[in-house]
Amino acid sequence: MAGFFNRLPGFQRSPAGIERRLLRALPRLTVIGSLLLSAPALLSRVLVGLDLLLIDPAQSGLIDIYVIGLVILHWTVMLTVGIGSFIVMVMKGPAYVADPYPLNEADD
Repeated sequence: MAGFFNRLPGFQRSPAGIERRLLRALPRLTVIGSLLLSAPALLSRVLVGLDLLLIDPAQSGLIDIYVIGLVILHWTVMLTVGIGSFIVMVMKGPAYVADPYPLNEADD
């Protein structure tokens, strides 16, 4: 297995940037963002249950649908940011070279 990955000699790794901080913060941002985006639906359900908000239950269901859409959008954005940060992190890593491939029809 040692022959599969040959590091390019003399290659200097790029210093870690914002992608590492983003990858570390993504789980926390996902949970906090999901909770904050879910707050309007929860608040409307509580206020309707206490008769402090005079709206139809159907309108409360519409709020739920909007919140579900926003939460799914938030998760999609977090996944996209995570994939992008991972790609940047991998690209900043050490450079590898492939083994030479002898060509049969090489010009001599």
